[in-house]
Amino acid sequence: MSTETAKKPSVLFVCVHNAGRSQMAAAFLTTLAGGDIDVHSAGSQPADKINPAAVEAMAELGIDMSAEVPKVLTTAAAKESDVVITMGCGDECPYFPGKRYEDWVLEDPAGQGVDAVRPIRDEIKTRIEDLIASLIPAAR
Repeated sequence: MSTETAKKPSVLFVCVHNAGRSQMAAAFLTTLAGGDIDVHSAGSQPADKINPAAVEAMAELGIDMSAEVPKVLTTAAAKESDVVITMGCGDECPYFPGKRYEDWVLEDPAGQGVDAVRPIRDEIKTRIEDLIASLIPAAR
């Protein structure tokens, strides 16, 4: 299957503020998938800025997400994604038939220090590794 004819899978991570969990997930997927998956993240009620403890926790693993900004969830973003992964946004997340949906129950890092964010980060990384294996098993 050549890369010109094969469409890359697309993943959208959605949480309420798009400041912590969804940003860490997007950063991990972007880094670990090596360009084999299109990655997007958004929030139903985006915060003003990225959670600094999440930025610090990711920096400890060599992933810089300090330039990221929370983005608002659009219907188009959800429609264009093959996989939509929600993280605590409940009924505020749009649903489109035919999409693969997963709801990742993760503690909210909002307002917590880096010590509390590390286990959330590590859980997200494990889930991302499983997601990559499910989307592009032949490449791994």
